[in-house]
Amino acid sequence: MQEKNINSQIQVLIDYFNKLAPLLNEDKILISKFFKSRFYRKRQYILQQGDICNSFSFVVKGCLRMYKADQKGDIHIIQFATENWWMIDLGSFQNKEKSELNIEAIEDTWTLQIDSDDLIRLYEIAPKFNFIFRILIEKSFVSLQKRLLQNISSTAEERYKGFAESYPHLINRLPQVQIASFLGITPEFLSRLKSKLSKRTS
Repeated sequence: MQEKNINSQIQVLIDYFNKLAPLLNEDKILISKFFKSRFYRKRQYILQQGDICNSFSFVVKGCLRMYKADQKGDIHIIQFATENWWMIDLGSFQNKEKSELNIEAIEDTWTLQIDSDDLIRLYEIAPKFNFIFRILIEKSFVSLQKRLLQNISSTAEERYKGFAESYPHLINRLPQVQIASFLGITPEFLSRLKSKLSKRTS
């Protein structure tokens, strides 16, 4: 039963990669060889501040968050990752540096992970994956740029509307406190904002 579950997870990743670059049978075998299934329970950490990020994680089912805790203990969420999304502290992963970030499961979550050494071996065996992961990192960089621009040039209302438009499936899935942290506002302000927007559309 466990093997069947892992095979179905691998198929999800194969389907994902196939959309970026057509895979041969030998490519699919390599995916099965190098990616390892890992389950995280709600509130379990993939990465904690001070540790080195050793894995590139693909979410098969569930939800992760990446965040920074400041000196006051306030949480600043940088990224969410749900089904068919990736999560990594790229600087820590590439440079083998201690991370300043935390990655935590906010739902029971199944992931497929590859560590840095296996990723390099995968590149050497099948350069196609070098191309695939370059696309993934470029998309992540573009997304980060858009978010930075939004944070410095948009109002809280505009940020919320942008979040709702980009991630409509997360609006009712995530706790309000998580969304507020991601947007850089308090849960109370978010509640008032949602109420105001609801009145406009009613």
